[in-house]
Amino acid sequence: MGKNLTKRSEDYSKWYNELVVRADLAENSGVRGCMVIKPYGFAIWEKMQAELDRMFKETGHQNAYFPLFIPKSYFSKEASHVDGFAKECAVVTHYRLKNDDDGKGIVVDETAKLEEELIVRPTSETIIWDTYRKWVQSYRDLPILVNQWANVVRWEMRTRLFLRTAEFLWQEGHTAHATKREAIAEAEQMMHVYADFAENFMAVPVIKGLKTESERFAGALETYCIEALMQDGKALQAGTSHFLGQNFAKAFDVKFATKEGKQEYVWATSWGVSTRLMGALIMTHSDDNGLVLPPNLAPIQVVIVPIYKGQEQLMAISEKAKIIMADLRAKGITVKFDDRDTHKPGWKFAEYELKGVPLRIAMGQRDLESGTAELARRDTLTKETIAQDDLVDTVERLLKEIQENLYNKAVNYRNEHITEVNSFEEFKEVIENKGGFVSAHWDGTIETEDKIKELTKATIRCIPLDAKEEAGKCVYSGKESTKRVLFAKAY
Repeated sequence: MGKNLTKRSEDYSKWYNELVVRADLAENSGVRGCMVIKPYGFAIWEKMQAELDRMFKETGHQNAYFPLFIPKSYFSKEASHVDGFAKECAVVTHYRLKNDDDGKGIVVDETAKLEEELIVRPTSETIIWDTYRKWVQSYRDLPILVNQWANVVRWEMRTRLFLRTAEFLWQEGHTAHATKREAIAEAEQMMHVYADFAENFMAVPVIKGLKTESERFAGALETYCIEALMQDGKALQAGTSHFLGQNFAKAFDVKFATKEGKQEYVWATSWGVSTRLMGALIMTHSDDNGLVLPPNLAPIQVVIVPIYKGQEQLMAISEKAKIIMADLRAKGITVKFDDRDTHKPGWKFAEYELKGVPLRIAMGQRDLESGTAELARRDTLTKETIAQDDLVDTVERLLKEIQENLYNKAVNYRNEHITEVNSFEEFKEVIENKGGFVSAHWDGTIETEDKIKELTKATIRCIPLDAKEEAGKCVYSGKESTKRVLFAKAY
């Protein structure tokens, strides 16, 4: 169980990899760079998906589905887009296999070559904008507010479960608008939706900001982002929303007739989050004993473990547990009663600690007689004895308290790891020894940005939306600067 996990202080990367596997979240598959998401891990993703889907629909979006395969010619229509994804594309060239002539196996049938190669989607802008051309004729057809839940493939060479895999699950929103103002408002709105979800459900504090030109999505005029800070001092991009201007509309000839009868190109956005959020969840809250899950996303919020000798005691505890579970479920709380006779209570305690279940109730014969139960919190690892009559109210209160506690703990860590610097020596010292976000002036050039990355491996994570205008000197070049940006090493 969690007792044998590598400690975070010893090897954070090894700790993460071990935890993902031991907590039954995911494992590597027989396909290089691809993962199997196990039921417990997928249950967390399903809760994320459900909350995000609700939030999307509340803002007027609808779900649809578009093909997995994209004709290669579609990519060539938007130059910066193909440049951004060309090195990551998986390409389908043939459509049939056959038995080898020597009878030793199966080979690709060389006569079954596709007339045009198909790209396994790395993202869907091209196939979707080819479709939108058929959907849009006049201003009455706008806006189009569409999202799809899908898998995508980006041929990563160095992979890590959830954080970077060749195939991953995500959602991608693709919207079409009559005006630039509406499109920008949409891109900003979705950044705020993502931040709301990260902070109120994941209990992960984020910084909202803009990406620099070199860090923007391929084909975007502006990329809005939310950046989170992990416990090892590295940043993680948790979600992005892109203002695409009219680039894709022009590439795919998507025009509409205005109210005045003029023909104009449509304005576009796209936005997405992926199973990378699972990595953010794990690395923000978990400890050396295993997962720590915020109650709002925990598949099991409460587990009841009976402590008994013989079937008679188990039956008595079960009857009481049924009443408690019914009351908890009536409050919308997910609860499990673990009466497996294949494992001892101590083993179960360790298992649920490893899996991050927020609250654990232990009940034995003495508890039945005294009308009490032992309640253990995963976030603080503390225990207390509670009267059974007060259990439901206490559980309801503690789940809210745990959610808030995890968020506040993460906020405090993040705030303690935002360091203002004014010289490159300071910059290098903080990046190397303290980590976290470094707030520094930047002269706005790609050359400086690239040089800082080369020398320190730190990148500009974002230009914060709330960055104050202040005169300063670029931390590297010494040139004039008007605001600070956030640098960090990142996943």
